Amino acid sequence: MAVAELTIDLKALCDNWQALSSHSQSDTGAVVKADAYGLGLAKVAPALAAAGARQFFVAACEEGVQLRHILGSGPEIFVFSGHMDGDTDLITQANLTPLLNSIDQMLRHVEALPGHSFGLQLDTGMNRLGMEDAEWRALRDIALAQRPALVMSHLACADATPDEPEFAMNARQLQSFVDMTDEIDAPRSLAATGGIFLGEDYHFDLTRPGIGMYGGMPYANARPVVTLSVPVIQTRDVLPGETVGYSNTWTAQKPTRVATIAAGYADGLIRAMGGDAWLWAGDTRCKVLGRISMDMIGVDVSDLDEDPTALELLNDRQPVDMLADWAGTIGYEILTSMGARYTRRYLPA
Repeated sequence: MAVAELTIDLKALCDNWQALSSHSQSDTGAVVKADAYGLGLAKVAPALAAAGARQFFVAACEEGVQLRHILGSGPEIFVFSGHMDGDTDLITQANLTPLLNSIDQMLRHVEALPGHSFGLQLDTGMNRLGMEDAEWRALRDIALAQRPALVMSHLACADATPDEPEFAMNARQLQSFVDMTDEIDAPRSLAATGGIFLGEDYHFDLTRPGIGMYGGMPYANARPVVTLSVPVIQTRDVLPGETVGYSNTWTAQKPTRVATIAAGYADGLIRAMGGDAWLWAGDTRCKVLGRISMDMIGVDVSDLDEDPTALELLNDRQPVDMLADWAGTIGYEILTSMGARYTRRYLPA
């Protein structure tokens, strides 16, 4: 079989959610947008629901409809993009709760679906989604009279460390959120994974962990959730002076045993990580050689006693954020890029 196997440990994922929930001085939802960060909504969402999650967050109404079919009528499903033109039927049919981002969305919602549940998203400085302060002040009393299910905002720098200048943005956004929502009669939410670890002041009534559930930073103690095992197609001896891969970027300085494995950038293995990347055969690290190509990667297996049948790229020694560092990106991109060609195996919760 020349297809890599992605193993998703649902128990580890649920353990991470429960640990994040225990850090939250409030209720705890779950962000499952982008097909549960690429790990499979149909498997991840029911496991989280069984673990106790009752509020779920998706990016678009189409995702919400899919999630409603999976979970049934019980949990509340919030939609970050709000009530877009053309969403009315989807919101009604799937009983979704759009997080309204503007006066236009508010008007669309109350005119099309009077009495239907909604939430509000406020911009506290990220300048991405949500009502700015002046817009919110103009709409506040009218909106609150409709009894929103949630009023939320999103932190721009929750993953920054205290020694980084952008860390101060967290306190500014917190103060802005408090100023905009103080004494309102509605549940509030500000913290995703990073915000949970900023302390109780950021928790309000509901936290919204995402990346931390899936084993990514800034949850440093997260249990690894994914393992990626890549089959070896062919193994060969490369002599000193010979090269491996496109553009001759790696030249052998000594006799080298090279395995060609069956994955590449078409499977979400970002090409830029090639120069720094390693794989594992048991307890032995094996260096990637040359460039990552579309479907194949060369790997140095000279230190192994015998040729491997497969090598691991993701495991408990080498989590998603390590791959992200090699590629100059973030763990979110690694997870959501995991290829459709992978055989997926789920360990039960």
